[in-house]
Amino acid sequence: MGARKGPMEGRETGTLGKLMALLDLVTHADGPMRFTDILAVAGQPRGTLHRQLVHLSEEGLLEVDDDGRYLPGLRLLDLASRSWARNEFRLVAEPHLTALQKLTGETVHLGVLRGTSIIYLDKVEGQQSVRMYSQIGNASPIYCTGVGKAALSILPQARLEALLAELEFQRFTPSTHTAETLVAEMDDIRHEGCAFDREEHEVGIRCVAAPIWSDNLSFIGGVSVTGPAYRLTMERLEEWSTPVRQSAQDIMRDMRIGLGPRR
Repeated sequence: MGARKGPMEGRETGTLGKLMALLDLVTHADGPMRFTDILAVAGQPRGTLHRQLVHLSEEGLLEVDDDGRYLPGLRLLDLASRSWARNEFRLVAEPHLTALQKLTGETVHLGVLRGTSIIYLDKVEGQQSVRMYSQIGNASPIYCTGVGKAALSILPQARLEALLAELEFQRFTPSTHTAETLVAEMDDIRHEGCAFDREEHEVGIRCVAAPIWSDNLSFIGGVSVTGPAYRLTMERLEEWSTPVRQSAQDIMRDMRIGLGPRR
């Protein structure tokens, strides 16, 4: 499998592309970054990088703390909240997510495929005492999450192989897939119409997921029910695979009705 590209590699060379790559770098860092930290990985001349950081800071997309470190700006929260509130797909899916959560009592997620990650668009928190700490907007790997594997199962073979070639398979738990075991599981997922996360991303967490897609495959995602392994036995998840698949079908039906071409 090919190595994962760095945040500043393979991006647009224009001004906007460079600014977006820089914004990605800072916002995806584990913590605030100093100018020298950014300079070491950005691949930009010192003067150019300084001007770019100034522009992003002036627009409120980045902030500088008292120690001179760069971190995501509050304007990003405003943009994200507006995007989330107006996302038509999320609004179409919302009642189905709520119904699935009421049926299972567990946490329900809605995610979409973006590059080599799954981005969570919505979450309905479970009613149990132990809850998930996932967040809307978070990115998770496609190869070891239920929604991710469900989304992969929809891809045509050529597109699947191209995407897998971009992945660096990090081992999160003893159950995390390798490239070979993931490919081997794809036939089962396609046959069953659902995917299981058997503690592959986090120890003690399981889920069952079903794919969601548009007719032209320009949009691919999934819906899942997630919870702690001690409560969600594989037998229970297999029982829930039917309502999860039905929820996915209902969401796709309403997508075609509600998001179809306007006259």
